[in-house]
Amino acid sequence: MTDAHTTIAALIARARAAMADFADATQEQADAAVTALAWAIYEPTRARAMAEQAVDETGLGDVESKVIKNQRKTFGCLRDLMRIPSVGIIEDLPERGLVKYAKPVGVVAAVSPSTNPTATPANKAMFAIKSRNAVIIAPSPSGWGATNTAVTHMRAELQKAGFPADLVQILPAPVNKALTQALMEQADLVVVTGSQNNVRRGYSSGTPTIGVGAGNVPVVIDADADLEDAAEKICRSKIFDNATSCSSENSVLIHDAVYDAAIAALRRAGGYLCNGDEKSRIRDTLWENGHLNRRVIAKDAATLCDLFELRPEAQGAKFFMVEEGTPDPASPFTDEKLSLVLSVYRISDMDDAVAQLRTILDVCGKGHSVGIHTNTPVHATRLAEEIDVVRVLVNQAHTFANGGSFDNGLEFTLSMGGGTWAGNSISENLNARHFMNITHLVRTIPEDRPGEADLFGPYWDRYGK
Repeated sequence: MTDAHTTIAALIARARAAMADFADATQEQADAAVTALAWAIYEPTRARAMAEQAVDETGLGDVESKVIKNQRKTFGCLRDLMRIPSVGIIEDLPERGLVKYAKPVGVVAAVSPSTNPTATPANKAMFAIKSRNAVIIAPSPSGWGATNTAVTHMRAELQKAGFPADLVQILPAPVNKALTQALMEQADLVVVTGSQNNVRRGYSSGTPTIGVGAGNVPVVIDADADLEDAAEKICRSKIFDNATSCSSENSVLIHDAVYDAAIAALRRAGGYLCNGDEKSRIRDTLWENGHLNRRVIAKDAATLCDLFELRPEAQGAKFFMVEEGTPDPASPFTDEKLSLVLSVYRISDMDDAVAQLRTILDVCGKGHSVGIHTNTPVHATRLAEEIDVVRVLVNQAHTFANGGSFDNGLEFTLSMGGGTWAGNSISENLNARHFMNITHLVRTIPEDRPGEADLFGPYWDRYGK
């Protein structure tokens, strides 16, 4: 065996031993272990220290946003997890003769991105331990230090509560592709958040894998939208963590009837509208050889003003708008930007909106999500019916709502499935159900067998025998 396989085999053995010690945990004990993990990340002093470490080490995002991620996402996830059973009988359906039992899936390989080096590992660990699994975190190399701090806190809290610390482990530094690949191959379940390269490697590892798709969120501003509310929400969402989230707005499609007024509202909210020369400089700086420039992504607005050489009027802006007219698949501005740059398009009606959304999502982001600000409910319904995405958010700040919110019904998560449109196996928010195996106890019930005429009759009447 290679050194990587030997290293991983030792971690897997420790994880299985911890699972054996935790195997007889009651629901109350499993919930206590999940709460210990949540407190490890949520505790205010730790939440801030980890946020500072994450930004310092990765150079991505901003501290205040990461504090919010560490606390809000963890708190929301804990709320959801405390409301569901995960040990023993989780559903009893006497009328169907079925009893469902939840059981562990095994050792979970949790691949996490540099953009969320503390909140995402904690999120996945909570899902895993809820059903008495163990988890081994494979962090991004640049985020290893922050992730290791989070794992250290989670292990300490588990021990404090009397549970095996090895329920949560991390790959040793320096993390590399060989270690991550060996973990994927030896684990029982792989859950990947981050680069599509890692998602594809998970799928090809031979281990059952849950991956999530790329974001590139387009948002419609309808003719009857509350423009001030829409602009405020778009700004608040766009600037959160310097647009590192896959749920961050990458483009806005504005109805012709309110285009100028909407641009004015976005400017009042903190947007800066770039001229043609500035747009060219942004394009030439944000992308290098067809790829996003790591020196530019996830940087604050003041830094971008300098890097993009924007006019003095741009100083103090919170995000930067570039007008594109209609989406051009050949333009890099149609793609995901991971920065405080927002592409702006014009739409003439909902037919046009649907066509432009499809063009954008065909470039990147198909399956993920779209948003609409409108007071015409049927327009939102139409997007849900016609656009190939898992989530259509209505009148919401996309980054805060897409991964679960206290005022919508989506599960709290940091990993959003995009369905087969995105090459994913799930078309919902990653949640605890994906970390359970289900045993079905099946008893007989009174026979439920309709006659032939009951099932074939309507077909025979219409088409003949």
